[in-house]
Amino acid sequence: MPQVLVVEDNLVNQRISSLMLQKLGFAVDLANNGEEGVAMWAQGNYDAIIMDCQMPVLDGYSATAKIREQEQAQGFPSSRRMPIIALTAHAMPQDRQKCLDSGMDDYLTKPVVSRDLGAALNRWLNRE
Repeated sequence: MPQVLVVEDNLVNQRISSLMLQKLGFAVDLANNGEEGVAMWAQGNYDAIIMDCQMPVLDGYSATAKIREQEQAQGFPSSRRMPIIALTAHAMPQDRQKCLDSGMDDYLTKPVVSRDLGAALNRWLNRE
């Protein structure tokens, strides 16, 4: 079963994302902020990360940048980097671009629809 790390500070959003992902056939771990998410990524065996953008301690943009820096330092080719999908309330075109510029691979807005979440993960994990 593919393992997804959800990095989200809001407990309600954690619960909703977790239930959606489980129904889609994913195992889920939760991180409460970007710093915790980076640490869990470094020690875990995840297939993808769902990343909120606005969080205390370390936001999603900075957490993504840290993961990308660590991947590069470890010599990961870009074809094998961790898929990171933004899940954010920010829905303007420049918000999408900011996520992509920070190193995220995809972008979904809240409230997310299960079908869209599944499609994004399947696209990045090459699942049918």
